[in-house]
Amino acid sequence: MVRGRISRLSVRDVRFPTSLGGHGSDAMHTDPDYSAAYVVIETDAEDGIKGCGITFTLGKGTEVVVCAVNALAHHVLNKDLKDIVGDFRGFYRQLTSDGQLRWIGPEKGVVHLATAAVLNAVWDLWAKQEGKPVWKLLVDMDPRTLVSCIDFRYITDVLTEEDALEILQKGQVGKKEREKQMLAQGYPAYTTSCAWLGYSDDTLKQLCAQALKDGWTRFKVKVGADLQDDMRRCQIIRDMIGPEKTLSLFLQMMDANQRWDVPEAVEWMSKLAKFKPLWIEEPTSPDDILGHATISKCHNRVIFKQLLQAKALQFLQIDSCRLGSVNENLSVLLMAKKFEIPVCPHAGGVGLCELVQHLIIFDYISVSASLENRVCEYVDHLHEHFKYPVMIQRASYMPPKDPGYSTEMKEESVKKHQYPDGEVWKKLLPAQEN
Repeated sequence: MVRGRISRLSVRDVRFPTSLGGHGSDAMHTDPDYSAAYVVIETDAEDGIKGCGITFTLGKGTEVVVCAVNALAHHVLNKDLKDIVGDFRGFYRQLTSDGQLRWIGPEKGVVHLATAAVLNAVWDLWAKQEGKPVWKLLVDMDPRTLVSCIDFRYITDVLTEEDALEILQKGQVGKKEREKQMLAQGYPAYTTSCAWLGYSDDTLKQLCAQALKDGWTRFKVKVGADLQDDMRRCQIIRDMIGPEKTLSLFLQMMDANQRWDVPEAVEWMSKLAKFKPLWIEEPTSPDDILGHATISKCHNRVIFKQLLQAKALQFLQIDSCRLGSVNENLSVLLMAKKFEIPVCPHAGGVGLCELVQHLIIFDYISVSASLENRVCEYVDHLHEHFKYPVMIQRASYMPPKDPGYSTEMKEESVKKHQYPDGEVWKKLLPAQEN
């Protein structure tokens, strides 16, 4: 039962020095320190349950997101949780339509990252109070209630409330069987952990060999900095995972992280096509709709709508923090279903795997009802800092069973990595200055 008035919202800047080992490095982000703006909301309810939410960042700039969260806090404080979830669409629009803050958005950039952190905390709190993981909360929800969580502004030319309701009602057929399947087998995943751009060839080979031993059959390679280097690294991966005849089992993806101009992307990928990648991810600016269509991750449902309309996507990657939490992701999942485009979520970072597993498991059970050409990213970094980390078995995400959104971090980890006063940064910052 939903209960309590929100009495406190806190946000902390938590950073992990992943750049020291080259973890997370790609063509555009060569020295990322995986970080998060970590939000905790508390209520006056006697149960003491807290809602925890994050948004993912890369180090510098996290303090800006923290400021944005604090600027949004007045929309949350002193509100009854029951009133928020009872009119979730209205609450979402209140956060995204602040008459002054939307000037530095709207629904994109720092403000939208902050909005996601706040909303992620609200969903975590709601699910914990209901005693269910978020995916189960969504699966058990009446289709009309699900639709009431979505803001359809700017997308009704593609997806109306009636369209969404029809898709969700059709998804009721066979839902129990698909839920049993997920609980038994999990959702298929691919790994990005082996081939960060900053890794040496020896490290790449070592990690790829271990991943194959652990049962991984799908790998993503970071590309885009140097063509000859890309071709060498892709050849290493291709040689290790097998020749063309095994592509039905062993798949390779590529990710350029927005590095190329459109003609450059076309030329570059014509050279890399020999390695038979399943897809090329973020080949150019995420805002270049027609560029993506020519080449044939986004920050809001409107961009996704246009990419789908322009037939610029063959695979769609949702993100738990770039988009406005569950609410906006619901609209994108439904649009993807309408256009019959497979959803293959972006994950990794700090807590992105923990978050997105809920969305993609819900998608299969209640929306897409298909695993064809569908797979979810997994990165084996920083899960040890979460109270309810992801569970991977047989290279698949196993549905979480603990109540909430899997976003609660261990307090000792937060204190240790809080920037700039945590133990880790007190040691590192003086050394970096020297």
